Amino acid sequence: MDMQKRPRRPPQPPPQAQHPEGCLVVAIRIPVRIFVFLVVLPVRLLWDAFAAAARFLWRYVLAPLGRAIGLILHALLVVPLIWLYRYLLTPLGHALRWLCARVFPPAGRALVWFYARVLTPIGHALVLLLTPAVKAVAWALHMLGTALYWTARVLLVVPALTLWRWILAPAGRVLGIVLTEIGEALGHAWRAAGHVARAVGRVLGTLFRWIFLEPARWVYRTVLTPVGHVVRDLVLHPAAEAARAIGRAVRQARADLRRALFGEPRRPAPVDRREPRGRDTRTLDG
Repeated sequence: MDMQKRPRRPPQPPPQAQHPEGCLVVAIRIPVRIFVFLVVLPVRLLWDAFAAAARFLWRYVLAPLGRAIGLILHALLVVPLIWLYRYLLTPLGHALRWLCARVFPPAGRALVWFYARVLTPIGHALVLLLTPAVKAVAWALHMLGTALYWTARVLLVVPALTLWRWILAPAGRVLGIVLTEIGEALGHAWRAAGHVARAVGRVLGTLFRWIFLEPARWVYRTVLTPVGHVVRDLVLHPAAEAARAIGRAVRQARADLRRALFGEPRRPAPVDRREPRGRDTRTLDG
């Protein structure tokens, strides 16, 4: 008997029925996608070319220029502004805060007293004297607002609702379908044009390698390298040996000329250090 209870699987939701697409959607989709692909393909090729040029320009031209301009602006603007903030605006702000703390509280207390003792009684008196006139004006405004509301509803709202329900809403649905299909067609065409642009780029890269790089590599490997080795072995090495021999002969001639003019240089006399020479050196025992 199985003593362990198996976990109960959650009930699977019933598969939703896929509604078939309408004839209008199918009739719009295929021509729009074909036309948009033919229009988007040259644009995508130009876009990829401009993007490659822009990446090169930003990486090797504008980025170093921007760093240089940033350093110059930092030296010309940021450092003086920091100095101005630290040594001028900050002390001035502290002085203004001290002045506000000493001057404005008495003025504020005076304004509060004036509001409580003068303006408030005047306001209460005005309310007591204008109350019936205010009620009459409010009733007149209410009646005028009601009349304007029903007039605007009859003349504007009802025709606008009718126009929206029976003309604009169906036209908007059709236009929405058309715009949706155009947007999806643009997305598909842009992705397909990207694949085509990458294939064209690979083909151009392969042609460039076959036409320029491989012949140049073959010429370098087959012609220039053996010629360079021959030039090195037959010209450069003998020339270097000849130059070294000439240098040695020149140094020897200068040494002979110096000996002929000034004689042999004097050798320093040996200094007696009172130490035995050879194998019989002095030790601590001897």
